[in-house]
Amino acid sequence: MARQRIFGVPFADIHPLYVTKVQRKGRDPQDVDRVITWLTGYDTDGLRRAVDAGLDLETFFAQAPRMNPDASLITGVVCGHRVEEIEDPLLQQIRWMDKLVDEVARGKRMSSILRGGAPTTAPPARGGG
Repeated sequence: MARQRIFGVPFADIHPLYVTKVQRKGRDPQDVDRVITWLTGYDTDGLRRAVDAGLDLETFFAQAPRMNPDASLITGVVCGHRVEEIEDPLLQQIRWMDKLVDEVARGKRMSSILRGGAPTTAPPARGGG
């Protein structure tokens, strides 16, 4: 099977698109990092380093500290494909991330997005108000 082009896309190109999508729907942009940290085990500093290093998606997922074992509970359609039926493990991980961000943008409850669990490393709370 030929290598998917998406594997070479830098995480730094994808992350701001996720944030923009969530903000456009009036949702909290910090939730993007919350769901990605839940999925991959990166903490917020690790996500920032991945962006700064220009890691492509293949490397980003290969270096993920710990994929969440509950990721297999992520189901539904992304880009016209059922995520639970995607055979390529890396492509499935990428689509899981897409699906989680889609759910944030739609306003789904965080407890439901995280499949009943809590994030292992939540982004730090920001002051203000």
